[in-house]
Amino acid sequence: MTRKYETDLIVIGAGPAGYTAAIYAARANLKPILVTGLQPGGQLTITTDVENYPGFAAPIQGPWLMEQMHAQAETVGTRMVTDLVTTCEDLGDDKPLRFRFTGDSGDVYLAKTAVIATGAQAKWLGLPSETRLQGAGVSACATCDGFFFRGKHVAVIGGGNTAVEEALYLTRHADKVTLIHRRDTLRAERIMQERLFADPKIDILWNRSVDDILSDGTPPTVSGLRLKNLQKNTLETLAVDGVFIAIGHQPNTAPFLDFVSCDAEGYITTPPGSTRTSRPGIFAAGDVQDRVFRQAVTAAGTGCMAALEAERFIAGES
Repeated sequence: MTRKYETDLIVIGAGPAGYTAAIYAARANLKPILVTGLQPGGQLTITTDVENYPGFAAPIQGPWLMEQMHAQAETVGTRMVTDLVTTCEDLGDDKPLRFRFTGDSGDVYLAKTAVIATGAQAKWLGLPSETRLQGAGVSACATCDGFFFRGKHVAVIGGGNTAVEEALYLTRHADKVTLIHRRDTLRAERIMQERLFADPKIDILWNRSVDDILSDGTPPTVSGLRLKNLQKNTLETLAVDGVFIAIGHQPNTAPFLDFVSCDAEGYITTPPGSTRTSRPGIFAAGDVQDRVFRQAVTAAGTGCMAALEAERFIAGES
């Protein structure tokens, strides 16, 4: 039996952006409903030590931080619903509840306004060892985890701007960075390539793909890479202490591509300094519209912005 929910504000997504939007909306008495999606907590649920979220002197666990945000949002009045939004519809501005969202469950959500905070996912290589060693030497975020590899040797996988930026950033912590690319040229912008080539801490291995990520110890941590030389069709081993996968991110925007304007890579577009989308009454926050920073604290900040802008929209101020 399907259910129908009605609210002033629906928040779609349960990461730092979604939870923060829900907290601000609840405090504004908008009685928000938050639809969690498939991965409540977002990418922080696969992040172990978090050292760069303000307010904590010692490292905290990503899943714990998300549990605290969930509890806070619920405590101030957010209604949590476990479902996945699959379709959306604008019923027209003459309707008091203008927007209709349908979940994978078949349940229907009617709302005056909405915050899309479905986040983005790092693209992975698809290796079993990669999944097993996430948080144990495998990462997709140098800004988040580079600090843990001070004085060590790390590898970056990729050849675009993201990979080059990650490699350059990691030189602030690691003693040596090896960039591994499956081709013989990089796709990154020329100025980024020049900086990369000029950095004495960075080596490049061309025409290699990752065959496997190696580990040792109890519990196991990354100890190296087994690489395939694509020119010679041979295997070789590279000893490293950490691996950063930098082959891009994919925003979770499939249900919204024809609903709001998105760029060529699927990120929802919003004006500078705002979370407004191309459709009045719909706002976007967090990694679903942020291709640059992709940090928990910036996601939370835009979640706050989205809730405030939604409140003003309902009040007829925007």
